[in-house]
Amino acid sequence: MLLERKRMLMTANKRRFKAEIDGHAYTIIGTASDRHMQTVTRMMNEQIEQLKKLAPDLSDQEVATLLAFNAISDQVDKQAELLKMQTDDANN
Repeated sequence: MLLERKRMLMTANKRRFKAEIDGHAYTIIGTASDRHMQTVTRMMNEQIEQLKKLAPDLSDQEVATLLAFNAISDQVDKQAELLKMQTDDANN
């Protein structure tokens, strides 16, 4: 019963957001605000456009793979930065 309530709460907090990414329509389900989703969509489209200009011969799949690689790389950098800050705070 508790698990069912938790699922219901999780579902209740999720929202649908319609996005157009590289000319394709997507419905994204998540808890982020519309503003957050709009920002992510805009940044994705900008980065896709930039990759296509730099390397026009890339396939859509290659562009998507490079975009995902860049996103994960940024995430790793942010996690390392956060860990360093936490370590610095613990040592002070």
